[in-house]
Amino acid sequence: MKIALNNIGRRFNKEWIFRNLSTEFSSGNRYAILGPNGSGKSTLLSVLTGSLTPSEGQISFSADRDIPVEDIYQKISLAAPYLELVETFTLKEIIDFHFKFKNFAPGLDQQSLIAVLGLEKSANKEIKYFSSGMKQRTKLALACCSDTPILFLDEPTSNLDTQGVDWYRNLIETFTLGRLTIIGSNQIHEYDFCDKEIQIADYK
Repeated sequence: MKIALNNIGRRFNKEWIFRNLSTEFSSGNRYAILGPNGSGKSTLLSVLTGSLTPSEGQISFSADRDIPVEDIYQKISLAAPYLELVETFTLKEIIDFHFKFKNFAPGLDQQSLIAVLGLEKSANKEIKYFSSGMKQRTKLALACCSDTPILFLDEPTSNLDTQGVDWYRNLIETFTLGRLTIIGSNQIHEYDFCDKEIQIADYK
């Protein structure tokens, strides 16, 4: 998989969030998009996932052929603090629902995913009774354990304690091999394993 950006920019009203960004993202590599809160990391991720169109420039997605932007959702998984889980679903139900639209990563099923989460005792608990850290783990596991060639993570350790951060890093090492992984972050423990860094401030 490859995502190619050619002088893309995005603005809201008259304010440019970023401009003149040209780069490529390719499978097997892990990239960090860096900048302080409010700098435009999430906006760039939204452009890369196809949910926002660039205000200028071109973006293309390709594997063995070009992929229309309206079809790229089939190739991606995303975890972000602003994505909500269905609060009235149990953990088992949210897993079953998610994997109606995605395939499990090889070797995984509902039971083994719950084991990855370490939430066996909460399998039948409704999401609304989960702590913020448990919800964040669930979002990350659903994204990382989906069989998609592209993985997007925005502020992945939000609401995670020290033990949760260690769990996250193990999840990354286990489930990103060979994938194109893009992480929006301003905390070094979320991205220090990445192959390339992009500072959003360089494109203001």
